Amino acid sequence: MGRRRNATRKDLWQSVDSVVISAVSTEALKLTFTRKRPGQTDNPCDFFQGGSYESFPSGEVSAIAAMVTPFVFEYGKEHPTIYALELLPIYDAVARMKVQGHWQTDVLAGFAVGTAAGYYAHSREQPFILNLLPHGVAVGARYRW
Repeated sequence: MGRRRNATRKDLWQSVDSVVISAVSTEALKLTFTRKRPGQTDNPCDFFQGGSYESFPSGEVSAIAAMVTPFVFEYGKEHPTIYALELLPIYDAVARMKVQGHWQTDVLAGFAVGTAAGYYAHSREQPFILNLLPHGVAVGARYRW
């Protein structure tokens, strides 16, 4: 029982790492590709337009894919129903396209970035965010008498 609890905590931190990695990656890609959204143009090839165009890749889909991927890799073989978590980024991808927030390639690229970030975070033995903190992590109030 204790082993599973520690593994779960590690997976939660891996999920945090994954979301941070995907957020930084998608922001860098958005600044590089500066693609117009479907609501701004009819041409899906409007890349490198400069300014505030940030359609490629989808940050929302990337974040959700990054969140669920460490859990899928950790528990998928043991509990196949965990693969249902992959429906969350798929649902978000469809929703983003329906409201003309992203092109199909935007959400596919976001899904790929999030999954890659999740795989990388899961493959690390020690979560990256925990290594950055000098004295570890404390939750709640701490008193000294």
